[in-house]
This record gives sequence, structure tokens and C-alpha cells, in this order.
Amino acid sequence: MSPAASPARRSRGYWASVGHRFLRDPVAVGAAIAVLMLLGLALFGPWLAPADPYQASMLQRLKPIGTPGLPLGSDELGRDMLSRLVVGARLSLFMGITPVLCAFLFGASIGIVAGYAGGFVNAAIMRTVDVFYAFPSVLLAIALSGTLGAGVFNSLVSLTIVFIPQIARVAESVTTQVRGRDYVEAARASGAGAFTIVRVHVLGNVLGPIFVYATSLIAVSMILASGLSFLGLGVKPPEPEWGLMLNTLRTAIYVQPWVAALPGAMIFITSITFNLLSDGLRSAMDNKG
Repeated sequence: MSPAASPARRSRGYWASVGHRFLRDPVAVGAAIAVLMLLGLALFGPWLAPADPYQASMLQRLKPIGTPGLPLGSDELGRDMLSRLVVGARLSLFMGITPVLCAFLFGASIGIVAGYAGGFVNAAIMRTVDVFYAFPSVLLAIALSGTLGAGVFNSLVSLTIVFIPQIARVAESVTTQVRGRDYVEAARASGAGAFTIVRVHVLGNVLGPIFVYATSLIAVSMILASGLSFLGLGVKPPEPEWGLMLNTLRTAIYVQPWVAALPGAMIFITSITFNLLSDGLRSAMDNKG
């Protein structure tokens, strides 16, 4: 008499396993919650701000933290720091995330084409990318912004150009590995065209690692965008943006150092949060974990 067959257990799919591993990482979950809170602050900041972030008062300038009516003090023009930090989250996150998203679209496309085509096409594309990749990100961003001129749009263009080579190199490396897999060779042998193979068999296996790497660049983008605004190459006054706020408050560091450090603290917290989120995604997508 044969033993009763045990019911087959349904195995998790890849993305379900990724989600399960991610949810088991308390640091990654905490970072994801913090990112959602920051995004909510960016979306609803103008309605959450307790005061007008543009209204100046010379009688209230450089008030310390804890002043009645000014819980985080005031800046060099007497504007409410809490309101400016809350409203500034929208522009600061926009300046940090948008270049990475644009670079992800362009860089991933370039890298996937180069990685799948190989040969002369790969060499021509990647050697061109290496020209930009050879420059330090900070110097390249400053040079491009200085050439294009100050402003939000020009800063976004400059940062996008900075990140495209980095994402393209990662995309090319991952695509080159996937191109030699058995299922790609089988699809090619069955007569499938290059576009079909890339769309069906390559994209699903390369977009995940590329996206995780792009997520890690958001922290760098935040710092670079704030640096451009600090140097006068990004956002212009009186817009509340954390990098610009650091610039305008630098002369007050000896008078109200804690107030002057608040925009830098927001940049630091946001950068660390996105780095932790990227590390959590990378660990969750590791099949060995």
C-alpha cells in the first residue's frame, strides 16, 4: 500500500519572494515608511505648513529653536523655518528624484541596447559613455550647470547627464550576462526577433538590478542638487529648497548654529533613508538570501 501523497506546496514567485524577504527586514521596512512620509510631506507640504514660508519679518529674524510661534526658529529674514523645511521638501525631492528617473529611462535603454547587441555597437556606445563616466560626478554637474546656466531646468538636465553613464554601465553589464543564458539562446533559435527577445526575456531580468542601483543614486542626486543650489547654480531665492537654505543661512552659523544646521540635517536624513531603502531592496532581490 503506497503512502498517501502529500499535497503539493505552491512555491512563491520571484517577486513574491522578494516582497517576503523585504518585509522581514525591519531596517528596510523602516526606510520605506520614512520614504513614504517624505513623499507625503512633499505632496501635502503647502497644506501642512503652519505659516507662510515666504513671509519675512525683520523683527523675528534668527530666532532660536523653541521660540513661541516658531518651533524651529526663523531664518535670516525672519521666515518660519518649520514652514520652509516642510514646503521645501517638494522642490528638494523633485530635484533629487527626477534626474534619476530620467537617467534610468535613457541610461537603461542605452545600456540594454549595447549589452544585447555586443560587438562594434557595444564598443561604440560604451566608449562614448566612458568619456562622461571618467569625470567625477560633482565636477561634471558643476561644469554642465555652469555652461547651461542657473535654474531648476538646467540643473535637472545637468544631473540627468551625470547619471546616464552610471546607469548605462550597470545596464550593459547585466544585459551582457543575461544575453548568454539558455532561455535567450532558445528564443533566438526558435526564430524570435531581437525586439521580442529583449521585451520578453531580457527586460524582466535586468530592470530589477538596474532599478535598485538607480534607487541608490537618489541620495547622491539629493546631495548634488543641494550643492548646485548652495553654489547658486540651482534653485533661486526666495524658493524654499534645502540646499539654497543652507547657502542663505551660512552667515548665521555663529549666531544660531542649530537653526542653520536644520536644512543640512534634512538632506542627511533623506539621503540615509534612500540608501537604506536601496540596501534593503538589494538584499531582498538576492536569491542567495
